Amino acid sequence: MEKTDVIILGCGAAGMAAALAAYEAGAKVALIERFDRIGGTAAISGGVIWVADNPRQRAAGMSDSREEALAYFKALDHGDLVDDTLEAFVDRGPEALEFLENIGALSVSLLDGYPDYYLDRPGAKPEGGRALDHDLFALGELGEWASRITAIEEMKPMMLRETPLGGGTGVVEPEEMQRRVGNNERGFGQAMVGRLLKACLERGIEPMLGVETRELIRDGDRITGIKATRDGADFELHTNQGVIIATGGFEWDEDKRQAFLRGPMDAPASPPTARGDGLSLAMANGAKLGNMTQAWWAPTLVTPDIPWPGGEQRAQPVLIERTVPHSIMVNRKGERFCNEAANYSALAGAFHAFDPQSYDYLNLPAWLIFDEDYVERYPIGPRLPGQPVPEWVIRAESLEELACKIGIEGSVLDATVARFNGFARAGHDPDFQRGTSAYDHFYGDRSREGTAVTLGPIARAPFYAVEIRMGLLGTNGGPRTDGAARMLGHDGTPIAGLYGAGNAIACPTGGIYAGAGGTLGPALTFGYIAGRSAAQANT
Repeated sequence: MEKTDVIILGCGAAGMAAALAAYEAGAKVALIERFDRIGGTAAISGGVIWVADNPRQRAAGMSDSREEALAYFKALDHGDLVDDTLEAFVDRGPEALEFLENIGALSVSLLDGYPDYYLDRPGAKPEGGRALDHDLFALGELGEWASRITAIEEMKPMMLRETPLGGGTGVVEPEEMQRRVGNNERGFGQAMVGRLLKACLERGIEPMLGVETRELIRDGDRITGIKATRDGADFELHTNQGVIIATGGFEWDEDKRQAFLRGPMDAPASPPTARGDGLSLAMANGAKLGNMTQAWWAPTLVTPDIPWPGGEQRAQPVLIERTVPHSIMVNRKGERFCNEAANYSALAGAFHAFDPQSYDYLNLPAWLIFDEDYVERYPIGPRLPGQPVPEWVIRAESLEELACKIGIEGSVLDATVARFNGFARAGHDPDFQRGTSAYDHFYGDRSREGTAVTLGPIARAPFYAVEIRMGLLGTNGGPRTDGAARMLGHDGTPIAGLYGAGNAIACPTGGIYAGAGGTLGPALTFGYIAGRSAAQANT
């Protein structure tokens, strides 16, 4: 039997933030990871962090406040917000970021002009400021640990703000690109996870990989450790002050997915490590659950030629593809069913629309339809303009032939495209108002003006189609916590010695995806809060 002060389960962004916060508060910590890779969903993400009234905003002289942030969330509330945890996120988010930056665990910059997602609500910031991007990080600084970070193949050494996803051109001077490649520099979530990991290693916090936590140890009403297995050997690790669960979501566990999520979801964009291990541990110890039907929803595109290393299906969020000109989404009838350029999390409502007459989800399967003008200018999943179109993209010389190949009535698809083309040429979409919001423009082709950034006719053969699936970036339901990140029992009182953060808990913002980085802002903040709370707990 071994003993430490604080045990952290999960070596993602929330878990490492918790480890650093606990360590800096004077605790001895053990950072435990079930799998052989570090970073989880955060490592393959865009890495954007959403925090209101953050230090970068203040330094830039941008106006924001606690009151505005709370008003924004309350205007979006459908009953899933809890004041205690929401206020803890809003109040302590800036503190968490400042802490992580001061110890070298983050280096972030404003993502200029990236607006909040619901600009019609009070407190929203159309000019941006709440979304933060990561500066480049050289993975070589990690030594042999660099190979342990969950990675996406062929990720270019760029910051999000330099790419079309972040409002940039996607162009870096050849000499600078060569320098970055030589230094193995990364942006996005890779930079975030790399810096967090480096900060942990510098403090002697070395992640224990390949450890499966089978159960939590209790002494009366208090959690006092874990029973685990590593390399086939069972062991116990005891704690003086607490266990923090930061193991990620449950979207890759089919039983939990079926039991809890509100509608169909078959193509998660997260790594297959999000299996709900922490949820199982918390439930076994009487945790009260919340927000279980919700997720960080996103339409996704499955890339069958690029599976996960274990052979699992890999999918990626569809952002640019459905927003730029010369493309639309249609349902099984061949009809448009939404503003294709709307924010990805809110689009779930359209995919989950249920028809009681047919007892089915009429907008699934959905298809992205585009033409040769699109192919010449824009990406399709991992395929960039100028590269060959992948074999899994369906191609036809006419819309009628394309419709036949995807099982849609040709005359309906032809009429849908003709109607949309008229709107595109007129510069106005009366059916779904695509192009009227500032958010619609952000992922569009900003070399164009007005609604032409997102509206463009589908007229030049050949024509193409890819299936758009219902996916997510991660689940955001789990055990309820209070504002100190203490997990709550069914009676609403804290379970002594048990804390949580990240996608493993009921998110402090409920099901509201406030803006880019709406997952990582709460995750890092509650990781920080959990670490501080556990380190300062009574023994």
